Amino acid sequence: MSEGSPIFRLEGVSKLFPGVKALDQVNLNLYPGKVTALIGENGAGKSTLVKTMTGIYQPDGGDIIFDGQSTRFSSPQDSHKLGITAIHQETVLFDNLSVAENVFLGNYPRKHGVFVDWQAMFDNAQEILISINADIDPKANLGGLSIGQKHMVAIARALSIDAKVVVLDEPTAALSHHEIQELYELVDQLKSEGKAILFITHKFDEIFRIADYYTVFRDGRYIGEGKIKDTNEAALVEMMVARSIEDTYPKLEAEIGDVVLDVTSLSHPTEFTDINLTLRKGEILGIYGLVGSGRTEAMQALFGASYNVSGQIRIDGEVVSINSPAEAIQYGIVYVPEERQKQGIVLELPIYQNISLPQLPSLSKRASVDLDDELTLARRFGERLQVKTSSWNEQVGNLSGGNQQKVVIAKWLATNPKVIILDEPTKGIDIGSKAAVHTFMSELVQLGLSVIMVSSELPEVLGMSDRIMVMSEGRLVGELGREDATPEQVVTLATGGVVS
Repeated sequence: MSEGSPIFRLEGVSKLFPGVKALDQVNLNLYPGKVTALIGENGAGKSTLVKTMTGIYQPDGGDIIFDGQSTRFSSPQDSHKLGITAIHQETVLFDNLSVAENVFLGNYPRKHGVFVDWQAMFDNAQEILISINADIDPKANLGGLSIGQKHMVAIARALSIDAKVVVLDEPTAALSHHEIQELYELVDQLKSEGKAILFITHKFDEIFRIADYYTVFRDGRYIGEGKIKDTNEAALVEMMVARSIEDTYPKLEAEIGDVVLDVTSLSHPTEFTDINLTLRKGEILGIYGLVGSGRTEAMQALFGASYNVSGQIRIDGEVVSINSPAEAIQYGIVYVPEERQKQGIVLELPIYQNISLPQLPSLSKRASVDLDDELTLARRFGERLQVKTSSWNEQVGNLSGGNQQKVVIAKWLATNPKVIILDEPTKGIDIGSKAAVHTFMSELVQLGLSVIMVSSELPEVLGMSDRIMVMSEGRLVGELGREDATPEQVVTLATGGVVS
């Protein structure tokens, strides 16, 4: 596949857990100065693979080969010594420590082998930060940095060892468009330094922007690999899920009825201005915009979760006043937030209690909640959304990102709403889970519900919307019909351009 030799290889590696074969004789090749994208659905074995590469797990079969030599990792320290490092989406950092302390956490430079050499630590941290073009003061408190800057600190921490293999696990999930571009530049720099990079992402635009090679896993098995220039998105999707790309956006025809929601001159002093939109029964209205366009803030205002909002809202032709989420729910408007773990679910509670939360008053009998009714409700909506679990008593925090999102949607659907606002409904979830969410969206509108779908994924907006409204800098700047919209038109509007 390549003229050069891989610096890191897995050959026939397996990892078994009780009742589960997480990895089943998988292969992987990583090349110096190249990016290999690891592609697969949730449950494909990607996380297990990373933990095996970094010594957290030990394989039950197969070979790990580093720089031509067969090796075994009995601990993360073993992989670190060889120069293998991983940067995770949720890297643990400490806000109350300085940047330098976070970079060298657990590996502080020492004087005489005993005392922390603070000056050496700050100097070394500064050198690493400069090397990755991160303009960050090593003495600054981490808690005062932006999400993107914290991500750079996590990368600097990983590079505090002499890394030869760098794993980037969903690195752009929480970054702005500008920060993502900076990350791309950093990856290009790491490639120029000869580092082998494993890049894990659900986003195909990132894969085709940044990767040289791909490897596909499905259900813990190795499916295939190759050069990115020799493939396309449709082929990769079929390898991932054994279905065509058209099945990812199963837009079913629904009868479009009367106007359910009519919004006039919705405004906020700092976030958005003069938002006018209508939504009809049985319609999916797509809202597209770049980070900072005001799309999420406008939807939160519709849900009564913002202050100092002006404008008029009509539900079924009647003017209503929505000053809180409770009032929005009363009028039949529900909101599935983008940040599901912070705003949409309680990770420590079981699935059935998360789904029943908005329904507790109706499920209560004589000041206590009826457990059987809670479980029945959870089963009804959890099964409709194909939540994968062994028990409705399972903690939501133990579920995959895709299944957590399904639980959030199930929770709100159980309230029998008229309008459901889905803010980035498939953010961070795999192709299979996306297809399940999209299928259910189509089923909802066929039943007469109305959907507002906010998304930064252009194929999703084009594939699922009946109409598309585009936001830029806090304003609605254009509306396109499903049949007329093109990717070029949508992006032109979102970036402040004019569509002729």
